[in-house]
Amino acid sequence: MTKSISTKFISKEAWNKYLDSLKFAFYCLTHPLDGFWDLTHEKRGTMAAANTILIATLVVRIMKLRYTSFIFITVYWEELNIFLYLASVLFPLALWVVGNWALTTLFDGKGRLNQVYMATCYALLPYPVIQLPIMLLSNVVTVDEREFYSVISALSLVYAGLLIIAAMGQIHEFSGGKNLLFTIASLFAMLVMVFLLMLFFSMITEGISYIVSLVREMLFRM
Repeated sequence: MTKSISTKFISKEAWNKYLDSLKFAFYCLTHPLDGFWDLTHEKRGTMAAANTILIATLVVRIMKLRYTSFIFITVYWEELNIFLYLASVLFPLALWVVGNWALTTLFDGKGRLNQVYMATCYALLPYPVIQLPIMLLSNVVTVDEREFYSVISALSLVYAGLLIIAAMGQIHEFSGGKNLLFTIASLFAMLVMVFLLMLFFSMITEGISYIVSLVREMLFRM
């Protein structure tokens, strides 16, 4: 069984499918409606390609800290927690995927959880594609061209956001208005989940503190 699984992953057919699904992500950049429809309904996308795009996004985000000119970004390495820095991408991504899927499932959304995740990761492609060249470009431009850098950098985020909205509409088969409504509702659901998580951890912390103080009191009386 182990041999058959390994053979599947290294077979030429599987490798070609992975490369085709990765190249298809660039088609989604220029043809978002057709692209994201085919991504899930025609099974043109793969989880492997989605994970690759997510990893590329994280890698480029880290590279920006090291290779972007100090004119555009100042990094205090002694204060930087790389895990929290990566979590600033992964945590909102997880909240978005769960929140969007949970809400749309209640209102006849067609997309499954893995499809929401895959489409969202595909929609992140503008970030590494745009940020990588401007990161290198930042080392040869002047201070007077800072606005150009800022606009292009913001464009990568706006473009990715618009692709995510388009992707959700296609995989859930929602109309434009309904899709926009559920996009806003999903953002609200993310805030609710953050609040519940904070409340949960606050209760856990208080509970642990109470137990510790109780044990200390018992030991003191003994």
